[in-house]
Amino acid sequence: MKVKSYTQDGIEVIEPKGKFLGGADTGELDEKLYALLGKGVKAVIIDLGSTDWMNSSGIAILIHHYKKFRDQGGNLKLANLTKNIEKILVIAKLTSVFETYDSLDEAVASFKK
Repeated sequence: MKVKSYTQDGIEVIEPKGKFLGGADTGELDEKLYALLGKGVKAVIIDLGSTDWMNSSGIAILIHHYKKFRDQGGNLKLANLTKNIEKILVIAKLTSVFETYDSLDEAVASFKK
């Protein structure tokens, strides 16, 4: 998996590409999120528009970092869920946990409210 990270309107955006299956697949994502936590970042969006698939390991990474950001007074939101990723989150009943947005722009705007 390749993980791109950048800042948009003062919000940190992480964009994983490919499959989200644990091990090496999620290692880079995990490291980037821990680095942001270490810098005290409070607002993060994971843009899943280029993520093809996610298993329980991928879900565990999302939940773990969601909790870590919340514990530090921040928030981690999801944007651009593909149909496959959305189905997985619905089945796992995580759509009531994560704030999800149809576009990156909507997710960024949600931090400004």
